[in-house]
Formats: sequence, structure tokens, C-alpha cells
Amino acid sequence: MRTHLAWYWRWLAVAVILAAVLFGGAWVYDTGRRFAGFDREQIEQSIQDMQSRLETTRIERDAARGELEGLRAIANASESRLAIERAAQQKLAEQIRVLERENARVREELATFESLLSSDAKPAQPLTIHRFKVEADVLPGEYRYRLLMLAAGTRRDRDFQGRIELVVTLTENGKNAMMVFPEPKDAAAAAFKLEFKHFQRVEGTFRVSPKAKVENVQVRVYEAASGTPRVTRTASPE
Repeated sequence: MRTHLAWYWRWLAVAVILAAVLFGGAWVYDTGRRFAGFDREQIEQSIQDMQSRLETTRIERDAARGELEGLRAIANASESRLAIERAAQQKLAEQIRVLERENARVREELATFESLLSSDAKPAQPLTIHRFKVEADVLPGEYRYRLLMLAAGTRRDRDFQGRIELVVTLTENGKNAMMVFPEPKDAAAAAFKLEFKHFQRVEGTFRVSPKAKVENVQVRVYEAASGTPRVTRTASPE
């Protein structure tokens, strides 16, 4: 005699068997992966560790970049300060050279005045050019001139008033030439005027073609509106 089971019990038994088979299969699969060296949880933990290390590395990299930028800024500031210091040193050295030249000139003029005061001899002329020098300046074709004017006697009724004129003899491209300063348009320039009682120091510059060679320069001293020079002196560039 066979026992008759209802259909829903049959389906329930089939579902239980299938669930057991699926669970067993998953267990077998997971066990097989573990035996093969694959552990999902371990891999996930490793991924998290790597992500954490990556984030730490990124933070350290950003910090290193910030420090590098700071060092670069310090280096740039140091270079700027160094450039400023070098420029200041060069300017100071140039000022020292100018002061040394000025000091030498003052000593020379002082020696001139002392010799004049100590000398009992009277000057041969009432107006003299005691010293006249011409030298090449910084720019090509530019020359600087210096002269010291002296008036004889310790007492004068009036100041000497007049002007100076420079006659420059030069050669350019094998040809001789002559230039006169001041030019007509600069005839009233203050740099060429004279007005003194006992002495006057005159200094200025003139410019010729950079290709020209200055052979000599003659300075002529005129009194007031006179067209005849009172005294002249010639010098070659040093």
C-alpha cells in the first residue's frame, strides 16, 4: 500500500533539497577558493589598506610640494636680495671712485692755491688758466674737460665776467676737422659762462662722432662781449 503525499509537500521537499544543494555548492566554492589561496575578506582588507596608504602618500606628496614651493620662494627672495646687494655694492664702488677723483682734484687745487699764496712772485698775466685737462668719458665719443681759472691780485674792484669756448681738432676717416663748442644754439649755456672774483672751476662735457679721434682741445677765454680771447690753453685727451 503506497502513501499519497499532497503536491505542496512535494514542492516543499524539492525546495529544501535545492536550497541545501545551493548552500552546499556555495560552501564548496568558497572552501575551494580558500584552499586555492583566495580570500575575499582578506582582499577587501588589502584594498582598504592600499587606499589608506595611497591617501597618506597623497597627503605627504602635497606637503612636500608645499615645502618645495616655500623653498623656491625663499631661494627667489635670496636671489633678489643678492642682486640688490650687488647693485648697491656696484653703486657704492662707483660713488667711491667719484669721491676719490673729487678728492684728488681738491688736493690738486689746494696745492695750487698754497703755492700761489706762498709765492712772492706776481703772475705774469692778470688772468690765467692754471689747469686744463681733457679725458675720454664713459660713452663713446664723449669727452670731459676741467679747467681752473685764476685772477691775479688779492683785491679786485669787480668780478670777471665772460665765457669760454672750446675748439676741438680731430681726425675722422683720414680727414682733419674742427668743431667749436658751444654751438651757436648753445651760445648762452650756463656751463660756458664765467663770473668770479679770484678763481672759478669749470667742468663739462662735449661729444663728437664715436669714429673720430680727438687730437687736441683748445680753450679760449673771452671777457664780456669781446670777440678776442684774453687767454688760451691747449690740451690733448688723457
